[in-house]
Amino acid sequence: MDDEVLRDQETLTARVPEALHGVRLDAAAATLFPEFSRSRLAEWIKAERLQRNGCAAKPRDKVALGDEVVLIPEHEDRVEWAAEALPLDILFEDEHVIVLNKPAGLVVHPAAGHPHGTLVNRLLAHAPEMAGLPRGGIVHRLDKDTSGVMLAARSSLSHQSLVRQLSDRSVSRRYCAVCRGSFTGGGSITEPIGRHPTSRIKMAVVPDGKPAITHYRIAQRFGAHTQLDVSLESGRTHQIRVHFAWCKRPLVGDPVYGGRATRPAGASQRLLAALAGLHPAGITRARARVYPP
Repeated sequence: MDDEVLRDQETLTARVPEALHGVRLDAAAATLFPEFSRSRLAEWIKAERLQRNGCAAKPRDKVALGDEVVLIPEHEDRVEWAAEALPLDILFEDEHVIVLNKPAGLVVHPAAGHPHGTLVNRLLAHAPEMAGLPRGGIVHRLDKDTSGVMLAARSSLSHQSLVRQLSDRSVSRRYCAVCRGSFTGGGSITEPIGRHPTSRIKMAVVPDGKPAITHYRIAQRFGAHTQLDVSLESGRTHQIRVHFAWCKRPLVGDPVYGGRATRPAGASQRLLAALAGLHPAGITRARARVYPP
């Protein structure tokens, strides 16, 4: 039970797993409660709606193995998200989950700047029951400009199961990235990531940033470019893009962090390439993959 995440209508309770021992509370909360944004969690920590072992805590406080973290979320009223019958690339679905391929350029959740045409708008037309779930059934993040596999829950029980798996990292995610430059071999990048000191739209490697670990191995070489198989131990905003830009190997097609606009012939255009986890009904361990076009 140490790393189990429990969900009910009033409070959310999680036990800190070994993988998060010694991590800052705000960083641990982002992993333990992935259905909420980091900015929202930061607000709730400040408002003492998130407690560690029964006491209010500060964002910089370190959590320890077995700590009980309790969140009392503030469910604010929101404008009803519209159901819009637009195309979806569904890889698998049943009464519990939907696994789909999100194309690059598609925003996941409606917001002030893009209230319509998002992935959630499309899902609500396909599966109206998802309207009653947190964040429209979506249990993890994928940037607008990133394509790849996404998981969505169709019921409260499956939502709890998927969130728990993401919290204890029993869901594995692999990414495909094409970088400018060459690598001598695989490796890991362990630099902390935080807000860029001057740009409001960028993240950066900064000394006081949140812990971030990116593992990579070489999948294919293209002369001046390299295609990598990437996995993460954390889920910081723009983590893959920031880490490879920091080591002077920016992602191709990512002008924000210095990548060129076009990919070498034969290189993958996808980022989140594979995802695997336990089916919420407990039937079997399931895997989904998308292949380069």
